[in-house]
Amino acid sequence: MSDAIRWYDANAEDVSRRYESVAAEIVHGWLVDLLPSAPALVLDVGAGTGRDAAWLASRGLEVVAVEPSGPMLAEGQRLHPSPSIRWISDSLPGVDKLFRLGLSFDLILLSAVWMHVPPAERARAFRKLVTLLKPGGCIAITLRHGPAEPERGIHDVSRAEIEHLARAHGAFVERAADSKDELGRGAVTWTQLAVRLPDDGSGALPLLRHIILNDDKSSTYKLALLRVLCRIADGTAGYARDTNDGHVAVPLGLVGLYWVRLFKPLLAAGLPQNPTNQGDERLGFVKDGFRKLNGVSHLDLRIGMSFGLDRSAALHSALRDACDTITRMPAHYITYPGGGPVLPVKRTGRVPRPDTIHLNEVYLSGFGELLVPRHLWRALQRFDVWIEPALIAEWSRLTTIYAERQGRKLSDTKITAAMTWSEPSRDVRIAREQAVRLIDSGRLHCVWSGRTLSVDTLDVDHCFPWAAWPCDDLWNLLPAHRSVNQKQKRDRLPSSELLRSAQHRIEEWWVEGYLKAQNQALRERFLTEATATLPMIERDGACGLSELFAALNLQQIRLRHDQQIPVWDPETAMRLPQILLSPMIIRRRARH
Repeated sequence: MSDAIRWYDANAEDVSRRYESVAAEIVHGWLVDLLPSAPALVLDVGAGTGRDAAWLASRGLEVVAVEPSGPMLAEGQRLHPSPSIRWISDSLPGVDKLFRLGLSFDLILLSAVWMHVPPAERARAFRKLVTLLKPGGCIAITLRHGPAEPERGIHDVSRAEIEHLARAHGAFVERAADSKDELGRGAVTWTQLAVRLPDDGSGALPLLRHIILNDDKSSTYKLALLRVLCRIADGTAGYARDTNDGHVAVPLGLVGLYWVRLFKPLLAAGLPQNPTNQGDERLGFVKDGFRKLNGVSHLDLRIGMSFGLDRSAALHSALRDACDTITRMPAHYITYPGGGPVLPVKRTGRVPRPDTIHLNEVYLSGFGELLVPRHLWRALQRFDVWIEPALIAEWSRLTTIYAERQGRKLSDTKITAAMTWSEPSRDVRIAREQAVRLIDSGRLHCVWSGRTLSVDTLDVDHCFPWAAWPCDDLWNLLPAHRSVNQKQKRDRLPSSELLRSAQHRIEEWWVEGYLKAQNQALRERFLTEATATLPMIERDGACGLSELFAALNLQQIRLRHDQQIPVWDPETAMRLPQILLSPMIIRRRARH
């Protein structure tokens, strides 16, 4: 699409004037009754001036607007500064930045875009779009027919092509209509198509159910690998990268880290992991390195932590042995029904042991990569709240059977306690220390209300509530007035409008509290955690405040739409009664 992007870059002003001269409800009147109900999530690909995105936002929908032309994107932000529109510079067929978000959409709109996608790239582009769609979602495509304009990168399009692509991905054309050109170009006509996906169309959930419930298992390793991937998809997805060949690559060292973290409490409780072992004997990853970590809490095995001296040697060995076991066992034996590994591994050469280990992407990627099929990865992101309980239930069942074969009786309470993925307890100590330092200099305000804070009124608030998403990353810990935090916000997400109004205070806190700190380790931890957890942060950590804040906004969308966390609306906050936690949050609390 490079020719088209260059043309729009050069003609942004003229194009903007023409596009804005026609109302979106006229251009897309055919689509009105197919629009999802608010507050559904919509993707506008090739958003141009933002005319259509603003129309969708005015109907109460949350919109992610993707536009590859810098001048067009800037014009769209200027003309339609709605807090319900999040802008991303990206383009088909790859939409690589968009894929890093882990979002799924109820509606995807491609208005006057498909003709810019070269024919050779359309199959890949359509596959990407279907992958981004929620089960039951709709892709609305308008196809331009008329004289070729090579300088604009316009190619021939047809309804038959879209119908063929839809069938190939388990979808169908729900509506088709023809229309005249609303800009009055007599030689140009349009075809309007609505493509519906009746279910996820990927086979990811049946495959997972087969592995969890039906696949042969001589140990718990297959379940362990899937649970590890669930955890990474939920909390450390920033380290995953799309390979553009149908897979998502996860650092193998990260998989090994979560593997060790997962098994430490299980083996400490003496739970058998195969029919013959009663503890950690005959487990390939339990060697000197793993055993020397006895004095290290599994809660400390997380992104951002550092280990020196003897502990770095033990941890490095433990991760190496875990990666070897994962490669030789579950990743090798989890296969498709027709053969071939579901989760292939790409190893690197020998990984040198540093004197000090920093648990970040650079180190963890040194062990290699585990490749997760994209449809499987997205299922883990969307449905982990249901997938993980199924894994735990089957794992507990196997553990009980293994113990009985060994003549042992294990209580359900003991199994449940060991199976629980324990998050670190709420630890806001560092953030509080930084806040108190700024209070002493008279430079700290509540990010939500703007009120000046004192030591007596200071609360450290989790921007995204701990009850639904346990995350003590420094970027998520914000100074707030105690009455605002405890009486108004509580366990709710800040709305997009509130985040926008608080942006300058949040960014000021990040700078003064962390990025200007004299402690270099604190600055590094802040950036390392943001890179691992938030979507779209560049992996080298060289992100600006605007990029970091944009990533925070996009994470808010994911939590709101995937986990149904209640939102704190600043306009009605003072009038809202105490609300009950949603069933989704209650389920997630039970998991932690």
